[in-house]
Amino acid sequence: MRPVTLSTERLLLRPFEPRDVPAVHAACQDPDILRWTAVPEPYERRHAQEFVLSLAPAGWREDTAYNFGVFDRDGELVGSMGLVRLDRLRTPEHQAELGYWTAKEQRRRGYTAEAGRAVADWAFGTLGVERLEWYAETGNDGSRAVALRLGFVMEGTLRARIAHRGTLRDAWAGSLLPSDWGRPAATPYLPAP
Repeated sequence: MRPVTLSTERLLLRPFEPRDVPAVHAACQDPDILRWTAVPEPYERRHAQEFVLSLAPAGWREDTAYNFGVFDRDGELVGSMGLVRLDRLRTPEHQAELGYWTAKEQRRRGYTAEAGRAVADWAFGTLGVERLEWYAETGNDGSRAVALRLGFVMEGTLRARIAHRGTLRDAWAGSLLPSDWGRPAATPYLPAP
């Protein structure tokens, strides 16, 4: 897919560019990002370069991940947000997973939920996603709070769902359907009685 840009009242979501390497590197020094996400530890400049210059563009080109850099109106990096596991878009259910991290100094401003609404709206509308999934290691209360603000329905705890730094960890799981936002889906949904 050709990369797209999304915008909200306060944010610009765009594909990462080479000029973003220093900000991504700086943000990923945060112990919370290292603790809760799969970024390498220690996170070196070369890791930021690989993500920004190679991995993120390849995801768009190969339809494997659509990663957006999230920026405030002053151009400061707020975080990263993307749709992953896009191979599931090719199934009849058209599913994807939403993932994100937020720079430490940008937290508690509502930016991540605002960006999440834009990406979910794009996923449901343009991409035809019929089930958006979210996973976070149990205990990641910040990520869970964002998912709840977006309307994700918590579906439980999955044992050994996340591989993180050589161990398997339990994960919270949630889903968001177009109908949760009052939108139709191409495939009818028959919930359990």
